Amino acid sequence: MSAANGNVEGSKNKSDSEWQAILSPEQFKILREKGTERPGSSPLDKHYEQGVYSCAGCGTPLYKSKTKFSSGCGWPAFYDAIPGRVNRHVDRSMFMERTEITCAACGGHLGHVFKGEAFDTPTDERHCVNGISLSFAKEDAEKAGKA
Repeated sequence: MSAANGNVEGSKNKSDSEWQAILSPEQFKILREKGTERPGSSPLDKHYEQGVYSCAGCGTPLYKSKTKFSSGCGWPAFYDAIPGRVNRHVDRSMFMERTEITCAACGGHLGHVFKGEAFDTPTDERHCVNGISLSFAKEDAEKAGKA
């Protein structure tokens, strides 16, 4: 992994104690132990400023604000990720099969993807992301004009 593609070099190789040193206990539970935050508990759920949402564990940019939408599910929802930044895995926990999403750089658990829910989005997908797994940076107004 290299910084050139937005991934953080060596970030997957951290031990649990190294992650615990840099993450809050709540972040560790979600990102490293695949927990889920309470619905409606994240201020990022109803946050709509222009910018980029990055992995709270390693800082890799994951989602652009233009792909965020209000799904009413209680967690931040996006219809697409920045290409190559989010991996998908089959998750057979909870007595069902779902699609888990993780940060491609550090493997941190983000949440799950749901398809075919008829939201008016270009992908008909909802990336249901734990807000605590994300950090947000406002988009620079000068850069925004070029994007």
